[in-house]
Amino acid sequence: MLSDHVSRIVRARVKDPGAIAAAAARRVKAPSLFGEHGKAMIIAADHPARGAHTVGGDPNAMADRFELLDRLCVALERPGVTGVLGTADILEDLLLLGVLDHKSVFGSMNRGGLAGSVFEIDDRFTGYDAQTIDAMGFDGGKTLTRIALGDPATPSVLENTAHAINELNDRRLIAMVEPFMSQWQDGKIRNDLSTEAVIKSVTIASGLGRRTAYTWLKLPVVPAMDRVLASSALPALLLGGDVTDPDAAFASWGKALQLPTAQGLVVGRSLLYPAGGDVAGAVDKAVSLL
Repeated sequence: MLSDHVSRIVRARVKDPGAIAAAAARRVKAPSLFGEHGKAMIIAADHPARGAHTVGGDPNAMADRFELLDRLCVALERPGVTGVLGTADILEDLLLLGVLDHKSVFGSMNRGGLAGSVFEIDDRFTGYDAQTIDAMGFDGGKTLTRIALGDPATPSVLENTAHAINELNDRRLIAMVEPFMSQWQDGKIRNDLSTEAVIKSVTIASGLGRRTAYTWLKLPVVPAMDRVLASSALPALLLGGDVTDPDAAFASWGKALQLPTAQGLVVGRSLLYPAGGDVAGAVDKAVSLL
């Protein structure tokens, strides 16, 4: 399957670049953001565009594009998976492979805050914009909004996030906002995953933009999720992150999904690169929580 993916993608990109737009035009859209279980199960794969390739102890796990696409195809074929989140390069490859029919699709918008850089908080919008997301027939866009009170780049991050939210809301497209309270520690950005910090990030993110009718949150699962999700009435999707203890992670996801604003999961690395390598099994287990 891997060699077939390589040849199909490269052949189209070299000989018929217009095939991408044609594939987007004929894609059969998902009738709903939710599956039969009433929740969303979205596979995330926008990490490489920010230079974030690490999964577990492997610093280059996500650096092999064709292996990543192969794993994505396996995940998207599993029953109960409702959608995918990615940057243009990945989503266009998936369009060329014809695996996005009946799936919701979300474009990743700001990838300029490269992992490990001195400008990481200055997370500029270098990926999708609302106009292109709309033109491609996708369902929404996702922003990573890290709020570092000690970094002067933060106001620009908030302003640009609000602009993206406005542009998506104006087009009646989902604005999926992923907020964190962050800080510099030993030359690196660290997200504060304490309950209080996540609550603060939620209340700040919820107030961005001139409209919020189509704004959703993408939130980490932390202790006291009942308090976290009570801090906003916006719909929330729960993110996975780089999981070190799968059993504990699945248990915490399942518990949080019972809360009223929780509308599903957006999980990437822990399902695409699970311990033991069984992508289908990991995805099926996540779907069972819904």
